[in-house]
Amino acid sequence: MQIGEVIRENRKRKNLTQEEVAKRLGVSAPAVNKWENGNSQPDIMLLAPIARLLEITVDTLLSFNEEPTNEEITSIIREADNLLKSNTYEEAFRWATDKINQFPNCELLIWQIAVIFDGWRLMKDIPDSDKYDNYINDYYIRALESKDEEVRTSAANSLFEFYVRKEQFEKAEEYLLYFSKENPERKRKQAVIYSKTNRQHEAYKAYEELLLSGYQMMNMVIGSIYILAMGEEDNKKAHILIEKQKELAHIFEMGKYHEVSCGLELATFEKDIDATIQTMEQIIENLDTICDFSKSALYAHMDFKDVSADYLEEMKKDLLLCFRDEETYHYMKDNRRYNELLNI
Repeated sequence: MQIGEVIRENRKRKNLTQEEVAKRLGVSAPAVNKWENGNSQPDIMLLAPIARLLEITVDTLLSFNEEPTNEEITSIIREADNLLKSNTYEEAFRWATDKINQFPNCELLIWQIAVIFDGWRLMKDIPDSDKYDNYINDYYIRALESKDEEVRTSAANSLFEFYVRKEQFEKAEEYLLYFSKENPERKRKQAVIYSKTNRQHEAYKAYEELLLSGYQMMNMVIGSIYILAMGEEDNKKAHILIEKQKELAHIFEMGKYHEVSCGLELATFEKDIDATIQTMEQIIENLDTICDFSKSALYAHMDFKDVSADYLEEMKKDLLLCFRDEETYHYMKDNRRYNELLNI
């Protein structure tokens, strides 16, 4: 809000006329009228008296805010978009620069303005668009200083994409440091750099590692939802989730062992004799496929340790020992196939 609008709004709030304001401040009524219409500004020496008269702070009089609200930021971005549609790019950019100058510490606003103007020049045929590179990049770099991690990583992402477009891959790689090592986007972007710089093996490996960790994460999440469903005794949903885990293991070529083993807990919970023994038999039968993902073309560029026959034999003994637990599998004690399996 402009200073004249603030004066008018608060003058009316106090039920004062322009003449009364002028008299109390020792100025002319036309001067107050010009302030309120935006035709002139009060002298700096009058700011404090005006604020006292209107019973507001000087900050309020000057519409000073530390940062714009989220609603104000949205409004500014919407107005910027409208200006880009109705005015020249240069005119809209000057307007946006002025907004940034008004809120020089609002990194979220700075980043969003940079994004919209950067994206617009990519979509439209803007004359001499490269001349805005330094301005836009400076805005991105300023956004990197934000205390908000989301703003920092968003700015780093924008700078990464900018330098990839410019094929300045070493520069693009610098901004990966703004992504935590746990963030899969860091690895994905690194893979992009590898592929753009003819390091195909490294690119394949990075993507394959993402694929494998993606499976592990999805499998873990489905397992967690399964636990919630079991806690609510929603067996129907539990069965659906187990089937999804089986399908997931199949799609990601994890090996038959992983496709069948996930069903044992539910079969045990429901004391389903047929499902329990069938799952147990399949687990033992497919034990040697536990690391089949290491043979899959999906993970061809990753390095895996070979699983020894001795390890598989030990694992088989441990599984059979678990299957013998009377407290868990008491309902199976009279099943012929169960007893035959345990006597292997």
